[in-house]
Amino acid sequence: MAEVIDVMDIDDDNGNFNSARPNLKGKNVVVSAAPPDTRATPWVEKYRPQSLDDVAAHRDIVETIDRLASGNRLPHLLLYGPPGTGKTSTVLAMARKLYGNKLQNMVLELNASDDRGIDVVRQQIQDFASTQSISFGGKSAVKLVLLDEADAMTKDAQFALRRGKILIEKYTKSNRFALICNNVNKIIPALQSRCTRFRFAPLDAIHVRDRLRHVIESEGLDVPENGMKALVQLSNGDMRKALNILQSTHMACQQITEEAVYLCTGNPLPKDIEQISHWLLNEPFTSSSQRISEMKTRKGLALVDIVREVTMFVFKIKMPPAVRIQLINDMADIEYRLSMACNDKLQLGSLIAAFTRARGSIVAATA
Repeated sequence: MAEVIDVMDIDDDNGNFNSARPNLKGKNVVVSAAPPDTRATPWVEKYRPQSLDDVAAHRDIVETIDRLASGNRLPHLLLYGPPGTGKTSTVLAMARKLYGNKLQNMVLELNASDDRGIDVVRQQIQDFASTQSISFGGKSAVKLVLLDEADAMTKDAQFALRRGKILIEKYTKSNRFALICNNVNKIIPALQSRCTRFRFAPLDAIHVRDRLRHVIESEGLDVPENGMKALVQLSNGDMRKALNILQSTHMACQQITEEAVYLCTGNPLPKDIEQISHWLLNEPFTSSSQRISEMKTRKGLALVDIVREVTMFVFKIKMPPAVRIQLINDMADIEYRLSMACNDKLQLGSLIAAFTRARGSIVAATA
């Protein structure tokens, strides 16, 4: 067995070994390491909800799952929705409430980093599900199999998971399955019908703001109101994204202002989008192309981000419905072509041409 020695006992100032211990020759020596720095912990994990009461939103879903688990009536679960909305946190918080310090023995958690083929279903999951759990209390000890990112599973693995001979129906008395995914359409209907489905919608701005305030107070950060507004707006209902932006901006700047948030994430500032929209709607083709290209180069903006933000700006300004429809359709085509790695310069010209055509249609409609 390896013997652990302290770093300070290795040698003295003269380079000689300085310890009252017997000769360690031939033994495995393990040098004790310093404890990990908690400041390096990502805030996504540091502030992950530890109980169901800490989950930021979806109180109706959380309370329903809590009642089912507390009443020993927990069904197979299928939780789906956009990322960062609390699906995994809800299941893990429920598991902590059910199993306490026996969590590691009672829960099998597999995520997208694990192999999801049929062999895993037939071996690893089946070995866990087939073992009988021992209950020392009044309640029956039902184990939990958590499959995160279940939409990444192969079709063969999903079919093996639902067959009566394999898992879900064969081991229902002693196991519950919790499937978590972003796209429910990638889960076969046979699995969906065997689970109780809960949809986690993107978080409301008020819930994101409340959770961010808790983290800001705990970390002692300087976040003015415009910085908070930028964090909420860029998160788009994704709590994980909001915390990652907050932590990365804090590491770059002491004060988390609106400009610092946008510069840290590489997104164009709202005032820049207004300026670009003004050029598109008022300047000639050549002048607009030169000015937008210069701003893109100077501020390091991506054309796909500009198109996305200008699209949202178009919804706010007043124009004839037919012109707005055509303009949105043209920008959708540009964004699609940019996703296929088309030339940025050509697509910028296409964007300016779309607005030039829209300006002509607006003038014709008002004439």
